[in-house]
Amino acid sequence: MADDLCSFTKDVFITKAPKKSPLVLRMIVLVFAMVCGVYICSICVKQISTRSKAGFLNIPVIQKVCPEPNIEPWEIPYVHYPKPKTYSRAECACNPVRYFAILSMQRSGSGWFETLLNNHTNVSSNGEIFSVKVRRSNISTIVETLDKIYNLDWLSSASKNECTAAVGLKWMLNQGLMQHHTEIVEYFNTRGVSVIFLFRRNLLRRMISVLANLYDRDAKLLNGTHKSHVHSPHEADILAKYKPTINATLLIPNLKQVEETTAKALEYFNSTRHIILYYEDVVKNRTKLIDVQDFLKVPHRELKSRQVKIHKGSLSQQVENWDDLEKVIKGTHYESFLQADYRK
Repeated sequence: MADDLCSFTKDVFITKAPKKSPLVLRMIVLVFAMVCGVYICSICVKQISTRSKAGFLNIPVIQKVCPEPNIEPWEIPYVHYPKPKTYSRAECACNPVRYFAILSMQRSGSGWFETLLNNHTNVSSNGEIFSVKVRRSNISTIVETLDKIYNLDWLSSASKNECTAAVGLKWMLNQGLMQHHTEIVEYFNTRGVSVIFLFRRNLLRRMISVLANLYDRDAKLLNGTHKSHVHSPHEADILAKYKPTINATLLIPNLKQVEETTAKALEYFNSTRHIILYYEDVVKNRTKLIDVQDFLKVPHRELKSRQVKIHKGSLSQQVENWDDLEKVIKGTHYESFLQADYRK
Protein backbone atom coordinates (compact mmCIF):
# COMPACT_ATOMS: atom_id res chain seq x y z
CA MET A 1 0.00 0.00 0.00
CA ALA A 2 2.85 2.29 0.87
CA ASP A 3 4.64 1.32 -2.34
CA ASP A 4 1.58 2.18 -4.38
CA LEU A 5 1.30 5.59 -2.71
CA CYS A 6 4.96 6.38 -3.37
CA SER A 7 4.63 5.22 -6.91
CA PHE A 8 1.58 7.52 -7.40
CA THR A 9 3.39 10.52 -5.85
CA LYS A 10 6.41 9.97 -8.03
CA ASP A 11 4.29 9.77 -11.12
CA VAL A 12 2.63 13.07 -10.22
CA PHE A 13 5.91 14.97 -9.81
CA ILE A 14 7.66 13.57 -12.85
CA THR A 15 4.77 14.08 -15.23
CA LYS A 16 5.91 16.36 -18.16
CA ALA A 17 4.03 19.54 -18.83
CA PRO A 18 2.06 19.49 -22.05
CA LYS A 19 3.48 21.35 -25.04
CA LYS A 20 2.12 24.85 -25.71
CA SER A 21 -0.34 25.10 -28.56
CA PRO A 22 0.96 26.78 -31.78
CA LEU A 23 -2.20 28.94 -31.78
CA VAL A 24 -1.30 30.50 -28.42
CA LEU A 25 2.20 31.32 -29.65
CA ARG A 26 0.78 32.96 -32.73
CA MET A 27 -1.57 35.08 -30.62
CA ILE A 28 1.32 36.24 -28.43
CA VAL A 29 3.36 37.23 -31.49
CA LEU A 30 0.37 39.04 -32.99
CA VAL A 31 -0.28 41.05 -29.81
CA PHE A 32 3.40 41.97 -29.57
CA ALA A 33 3.38 43.16 -33.19
CA MET A 34 0.25 45.27 -32.62
CA VAL A 35 1.77 46.93 -29.56
CA CYS A 36 4.93 47.75 -31.51
CA GLY A 37 2.87 49.09 -34.39
CA VAL A 38 0.80 51.38 -32.17
CA TYR A 39 3.97 52.69 -30.51
CA ILE A 40 5.65 53.42 -33.84
CA CYS A 41 2.52 55.16 -35.22
CA SER A 42 2.27 57.36 -32.14
CA ILE A 43 5.87 58.52 -32.63
CA CYS A 44 5.20 59.32 -36.31
CA VAL A 45 2.04 61.30 -35.49
CA LYS A 46 3.94 63.37 -32.95
CA GLN A 47 6.66 64.14 -35.47
CA ILE A 48 4.12 65.18 -38.14
CA SER A 49 2.26 67.35 -35.62
CA THR A 50 5.49 69.05 -34.56
CA ARG A 51 6.42 69.76 -38.18
CA SER A 52 2.93 71.13 -38.92
CA LYS A 53 3.09 73.49 -35.98
CA ALA A 54 6.52 74.64 -36.94
CA GLY A 55 5.34 75.23 -40.51
CA PHE A 56 2.29 77.19 -39.27
CA LEU A 57 4.39 79.38 -37.00
CA ASN A 58 6.77 80.12 -39.85
CA ILE A 59 4.03 81.29 -42.26
CA PRO A 60 4.51 85.02 -41.56
CA VAL A 61 8.19 84.65 -42.34
CA ILE A 62 7.69 83.01 -45.73
CA GLN A 63 4.69 85.13 -46.78
CA LYS A 64 5.12 87.33 -49.80
CA VAL A 65 6.33 90.77 -48.78
CA CYS A 66 4.38 93.63 -50.36
CA PRO A 67 6.54 95.90 -52.52
CA GLU A 68 7.20 99.42 -51.31
CA PRO A 69 4.58 101.78 -52.79
CA ASN A 70 5.80 104.59 -55.01
CA ILE A 71 4.76 107.45 -52.74
CA GLU A 72 6.21 110.51 -51.08
CA PRO A 73 7.77 109.98 -47.61
CA TRP A 74 5.05 112.05 -45.90
CA GLU A 75 2.39 109.66 -47.24
CA ILE A 76 3.85 106.56 -45.61
CA PRO A 77 1.88 106.89 -42.30
CA TYR A 78 -1.37 107.05 -44.30
CA VAL A 79 -0.81 103.85 -46.30
CA HIS A 80 -1.98 100.61 -44.68
CA TYR A 81 -2.20 96.88 -45.40
CA PRO A 82 -4.97 95.64 -43.09
CA LYS A 83 -5.41 91.92 -42.41
CA PRO A 84 -9.09 91.23 -41.69
CA LYS A 85 -9.93 88.50 -39.20
CA THR A 86 -13.17 87.52 -40.94
CA TYR A 87 -11.86 86.88 -44.47
CA SER A 88 -8.74 86.95 -46.64
CA ARG A 89 -7.93 89.85 -48.97
CA ALA A 90 -6.45 87.25 -51.31
CA GLU A 91 -4.85 88.80 -54.39
CA CYS A 92 -5.60 92.29 -53.03
CA ALA A 93 -3.51 91.78 -49.88
CA CYS A 94 -0.80 94.09 -51.25
CA ASN A 95 -3.25 96.79 -52.37
CA PRO A 96 -2.69 99.75 -50.01
CA VAL A 97 -5.67 101.14 -48.10
CA ARG A 98 -6.24 104.72 -46.89
CA TYR A 99 -8.31 105.44 -43.77
CA PHE A 100 -10.71 108.38 -43.61
CA ALA A 101 -13.54 109.87 -41.56
CA ILE A 102 -16.23 112.32 -42.75
CA LEU A 103 -16.87 114.79 -39.91
CA SER A 104 -20.10 116.71 -40.32
CA MET A 105 -23.40 117.82 -38.78
CA GLN A 106 -26.90 116.52 -39.36
CA ARG A 107 -28.65 117.87 -42.50
CA SER A 108 -25.44 119.20 -44.03
CA GLY A 109 -25.49 117.01 -47.13
CA SER A 110 -23.31 114.29 -45.62
CA GLY A 111 -25.72 111.49 -46.58
CA TRP A 112 -25.73 112.60 -50.23
CA PHE A 113 -21.96 113.09 -50.17
CA GLU A 114 -21.40 109.61 -48.77
CA THR A 115 -23.48 107.99 -51.51
CA LEU A 116 -21.22 109.74 -54.01
CA LEU A 117 -18.11 108.28 -52.36
CA ASN A 118 -19.64 104.81 -52.22
CA ASN A 119 -20.35 105.05 -55.93
CA HIS A 120 -16.59 104.71 -56.36
CA THR A 121 -15.48 101.12 -56.99
CA ASN A 122 -12.66 101.29 -54.46
CA VAL A 123 -14.20 103.37 -51.63
CA SER A 124 -16.14 102.01 -48.65
CA SER A 125 -17.79 104.54 -46.34
CA ASN A 126 -19.75 102.63 -43.72
CA GLY A 127 -22.35 105.19 -42.72
CA GLU A 128 -23.24 106.92 -39.47
CA ILE A 129 -21.92 104.15 -37.24
CA PHE A 130 -21.83 106.18 -34.02
CA SER A 131 -25.52 107.05 -34.21
CA VAL A 132 -25.85 103.92 -32.04
CA LYS A 133 -25.19 105.23 -28.52
CA VAL A 134 -23.56 102.11 -27.09
CA ARG A 135 -20.76 102.39 -29.65
CA ARG A 136 -19.84 105.84 -28.34
CA SER A 137 -20.51 105.22 -24.64
CA ASN A 138 -16.81 105.68 -23.80
CA ILE A 139 -13.47 106.04 -25.55
CA SER A 140 -12.78 102.29 -25.28
CA THR A 141 -15.89 101.34 -27.26
CA ILE A 142 -15.13 104.09 -29.77
CA VAL A 143 -11.59 102.80 -30.35
CA GLU A 144 -12.82 99.21 -30.54
CA THR A 145 -15.35 100.19 -33.22
CA LEU A 146 -12.80 102.22 -35.20
CA ASP A 147 -10.31 99.34 -35.11
CA LYS A 148 -12.93 97.02 -36.57
CA ILE A 149 -13.76 99.48 -39.35
CA TYR A 150 -10.18 100.17 -40.37
CA ASN A 151 -9.22 96.51 -40.20
CA LEU A 152 -11.92 95.91 -42.86
CA ASP A 153 -13.89 93.71 -40.46
CA TRP A 154 -16.94 95.99 -40.39
CA LEU A 155 -19.40 94.47 -42.84
CA SER A 156 -22.07 96.71 -44.33
CA SER A 157 -23.80 97.29 -47.66
CA ALA A 158 -21.01 99.75 -48.52
CA SER A 159 -18.17 97.28 -47.95
CA LYS A 160 -16.02 96.55 -50.99
CA ASN A 161 -14.00 94.08 -48.87
CA GLU A 162 -10.91 92.62 -50.54
CA CYS A 163 -10.02 95.38 -53.00
CA THR A 164 -11.02 98.43 -50.99
CA ALA A 165 -8.54 101.30 -51.48
CA ALA A 166 -10.12 103.72 -48.99
CA VAL A 167 -12.29 102.86 -45.98
CA GLY A 168 -14.04 105.10 -43.48
CA LEU A 169 -17.26 106.30 -41.92
CA LYS A 170 -19.54 109.30 -41.44
CA TRP A 171 -19.33 110.85 -37.97
CA MET A 172 -21.55 113.63 -36.64
CA LEU A 173 -20.01 116.17 -34.26
CA ASN A 174 -22.63 115.46 -31.57
CA GLN A 175 -21.92 111.70 -31.52
CA GLY A 176 -19.09 111.65 -28.98
CA LEU A 177 -16.65 113.28 -31.38
CA MET A 178 -16.34 116.60 -29.55
CA GLN A 179 -16.58 115.03 -26.09
CA HIS A 180 -13.58 112.75 -26.72
CA HIS A 181 -11.78 114.92 -29.26
CA THR A 182 -8.35 114.69 -27.58
CA GLU A 183 -8.23 110.89 -27.66
CA ILE A 184 -9.77 110.71 -31.14
CA VAL A 185 -7.24 113.18 -32.59
CA GLU A 186 -4.46 111.08 -31.08
CA TYR A 187 -5.99 107.94 -32.60
CA PHE A 188 -6.33 109.58 -36.04
CA ASN A 189 -2.74 110.80 -36.01
CA THR A 190 -1.36 107.51 -34.71
CA ARG A 191 -3.33 105.31 -37.10
CA GLY A 192 -2.96 107.63 -40.10
CA VAL A 193 -6.64 108.55 -40.53
CA SER A 194 -7.43 111.46 -42.88
CA VAL A 195 -10.36 113.77 -42.10
CA ILE A 196 -12.93 115.11 -44.55
CA PHE A 197 -14.83 118.06 -43.05
CA LEU A 198 -18.20 118.64 -44.68
CA PHE A 199 -20.24 121.63 -43.56
CA ARG A 200 -23.00 123.82 -44.92
CA ARG A 201 -22.47 127.51 -45.62
CA ASN A 202 -26.14 128.46 -45.41
CA LEU A 203 -27.03 127.56 -41.84
CA LEU A 204 -30.59 128.84 -42.26
CA ARG A 205 -31.29 126.25 -44.95
CA ARG A 206 -29.78 123.62 -42.69
CA MET A 207 -32.06 124.70 -39.83
CA ILE A 208 -35.14 124.35 -42.05
CA SER A 209 -34.01 120.86 -43.07
CA VAL A 210 -33.41 119.86 -39.43
CA LEU A 211 -36.88 121.02 -38.32
CA ALA A 212 -38.60 119.36 -41.28
CA ASN A 213 -36.79 116.07 -40.62
CA LEU A 214 -37.73 116.19 -36.91
CA TYR A 215 -41.37 116.77 -37.87
CA ASP A 216 -41.41 113.80 -40.24
CA ARG A 217 -40.07 111.45 -37.56
CA ASP A 218 -43.47 111.72 -35.89
CA ALA A 219 -45.70 112.58 -38.85
CA LYS A 220 -44.24 109.93 -41.21
CA LEU A 221 -45.60 111.62 -44.31
CA LEU A 222 -44.52 108.91 -46.75
CA ASN A 223 -47.20 106.26 -46.18
CA GLY A 224 -46.43 106.00 -42.48
CA THR A 225 -42.67 105.71 -43.01
CA HIS A 226 -40.02 108.21 -41.93
CA LYS A 227 -37.29 108.88 -44.48
CA SER A 228 -34.38 111.24 -43.99
CA HIS A 229 -33.38 110.87 -47.66
CA VAL A 230 -35.45 110.06 -50.73
CA HIS A 231 -34.78 108.76 -54.23
CA SER A 232 -37.72 110.12 -56.22
CA PRO A 233 -39.00 113.66 -57.01
CA HIS A 234 -42.48 112.56 -55.91
CA GLU A 235 -41.33 111.67 -52.40
CA ALA A 236 -39.25 114.87 -52.22
CA ASP A 237 -42.32 116.98 -53.12
CA ILE A 238 -44.40 115.32 -50.38
CA LEU A 239 -41.80 116.03 -47.69
CA ALA A 240 -41.22 119.59 -48.94
CA LYS A 241 -44.88 120.49 -48.39
CA TYR A 242 -44.29 120.84 -44.67
CA LYS A 243 -43.19 124.38 -43.76
CA PRO A 244 -41.75 124.77 -40.25
CA THR A 245 -42.22 127.83 -38.07
CA ILE A 246 -38.86 129.05 -36.75
CA ASN A 247 -38.51 130.86 -33.44
CA ALA A 248 -37.35 134.29 -34.62
CA THR A 249 -36.13 135.29 -31.14
CA LEU A 250 -33.75 132.31 -30.89
CA LEU A 251 -32.72 132.35 -34.55
CA ILE A 252 -29.51 134.41 -34.22
CA PRO A 253 -28.30 132.63 -31.03
CA ASN A 254 -28.92 129.25 -32.68
CA LEU A 255 -26.99 130.23 -35.81
CA LYS A 256 -24.11 131.47 -33.65
CA GLN A 257 -24.05 128.22 -31.70
CA VAL A 258 -23.70 126.18 -34.89
CA GLU A 259 -20.91 128.49 -36.09
CA GLU A 260 -19.06 128.09 -32.79
CA THR A 261 -19.39 124.31 -32.87
CA THR A 262 -18.00 124.23 -36.40
CA ALA A 263 -15.08 126.49 -35.42
CA LYS A 264 -14.28 124.29 -32.40
CA ALA A 265 -14.25 121.15 -34.54
CA LEU A 266 -11.84 122.74 -37.00
CA GLU A 267 -9.65 123.82 -34.10
CA TYR A 268 -9.70 120.45 -32.33
CA PHE A 269 -8.83 118.45 -35.44
CA ASN A 270 -6.47 120.95 -37.04
CA SER A 271 -3.43 118.73 -36.43
CA THR A 272 -4.88 115.91 -38.54
CA ARG A 273 -4.43 115.56 -42.27
CA HIS A 274 -7.70 117.06 -43.50
CA ILE A 275 -9.67 118.72 -46.26
CA ILE A 276 -12.56 121.17 -45.75
CA LEU A 277 -15.60 120.99 -48.01
CA TYR A 278 -18.91 122.84 -48.11
CA TYR A 279 -22.09 121.28 -49.42
CA GLU A 280 -22.94 124.25 -51.63
CA ASP A 281 -19.51 124.15 -53.28
CA VAL A 282 -19.81 120.43 -54.09
CA VAL A 283 -23.27 121.02 -55.61
CA LYS A 284 -22.13 123.93 -57.76
CA ASN A 285 -18.73 122.59 -58.75
CA ARG A 286 -18.35 118.85 -59.23
CA THR A 287 -14.58 119.23 -59.61
CA LYS A 288 -14.62 119.25 -55.81
CA LEU A 289 -15.22 115.51 -56.06
CA ILE A 290 -11.97 115.22 -58.01
CA ASP A 291 -10.25 116.99 -55.12
CA VAL A 292 -11.70 114.43 -52.71
CA GLN A 293 -10.54 111.51 -54.85
CA ASP A 294 -7.06 113.03 -55.01
CA PHE A 295 -7.14 113.48 -51.25
CA LEU A 296 -7.97 109.78 -50.80
CA LYS A 297 -5.45 108.79 -53.50
CA VAL A 298 -7.98 106.75 -55.48
CA PRO A 299 -8.44 106.71 -59.29
CA HIS A 300 -10.72 109.39 -60.74
CA ARG A 301 -14.27 108.24 -61.39
CA GLU A 302 -17.49 110.01 -62.28
CA LEU A 303 -19.49 109.78 -59.07
CA LYS A 304 -23.28 109.68 -59.01
CA SER A 305 -26.00 109.54 -56.37
CA ARG A 306 -29.63 108.44 -56.55
CA GLN A 307 -30.67 110.81 -53.76
CA VAL A 308 -33.05 113.65 -54.64
CA LYS A 309 -32.90 117.05 -52.95
CA ILE A 310 -35.98 117.76 -50.81
CA HIS A 311 -35.95 121.53 -50.19
CA LYS A 312 -35.40 123.51 -53.38
CA GLY A 313 -36.11 127.04 -54.54
CA SER A 314 -36.62 130.22 -52.58
CA LEU A 315 -36.37 130.07 -48.79
CA SER A 316 -39.44 132.30 -48.52
CA GLN A 317 -41.50 129.34 -49.75
CA GLN A 318 -40.11 126.90 -47.20
CA VAL A 319 -41.07 128.50 -43.84
CA GLU A 320 -44.35 129.76 -42.43
CA ASN A 321 -43.05 132.94 -40.75
CA TRP A 322 -40.69 134.18 -43.44
CA ASP A 323 -41.40 137.88 -42.80
CA ASP A 324 -40.37 137.54 -39.15
CA LEU A 325 -37.11 135.80 -40.06
CA GLU A 326 -36.29 138.35 -42.74
CA LYS A 327 -36.62 141.22 -40.29
CA VAL A 328 -34.34 139.51 -37.74
CA ILE A 329 -31.62 138.53 -40.22
CA LYS A 330 -31.40 141.68 -42.33
CA GLY A 331 -28.53 143.90 -41.25
CA THR A 332 -26.56 141.00 -39.71
CA HIS A 333 -23.72 139.03 -41.26
CA TYR A 334 -26.26 136.25 -41.82
CA GLU A 335 -28.17 138.33 -44.38
CA SER A 336 -26.55 136.40 -47.24
CA PHE A 337 -28.48 133.33 -46.06
CA LEU A 338 -31.66 134.88 -47.46
CA GLN A 339 -30.39 134.50 -51.02
CA ALA A 340 -30.35 131.40 -53.20
CA ASP A 341 -27.00 129.65 -52.81
CA TYR A 342 -27.11 126.53 -54.92
CA ARG A 343 -27.84 125.27 -58.38
CA LYS A 344 -29.14 121.74 -58.88
